[in-house]
Amino acid sequence: MRINIVVVDDDPGFRRIATTLLAARGLHVVAESQDGASALAAVREHRPDGLLLDLHLPDTDGLSVARRLSEQDGGPRIVLTSADKSFWSPEELERAGIESFVAKDRLFDADLKSLFTPTAP
Repeated sequence: MRINIVVVDDDPGFRRIATTLLAARGLHVVAESQDGASALAAVREHRPDGLLLDLHLPDTDGLSVARRLSEQDGGPRIVLTSADKSFWSPEELERAGIESFVAKDRLFDADLKSLFTPTAP
């Protein structure tokens, strides 16, 4: 099963690293976005299975993007990422429609494939 991902981050270097890590784990990056508006457009266009979403974007924040996407049925699984080490409770993340949080410096060690693989109902 092919799992399509959109990577959203304002840093092109991080997008490149994330794309490489996702591909190495068998995931397919269908688009990259640098801000919230282009992320929403990429999700509409590509209908990805997942979104690797930065918390801090130039036009909005990742939580706002996640909330907008979670209002739609069948939206992507969202993994929030940030260099900010703030901790959000699982309840806060779930309310925003976020599957998980991975700190940017832990992305290499994260089991990205399982984070983006849907669980059986």
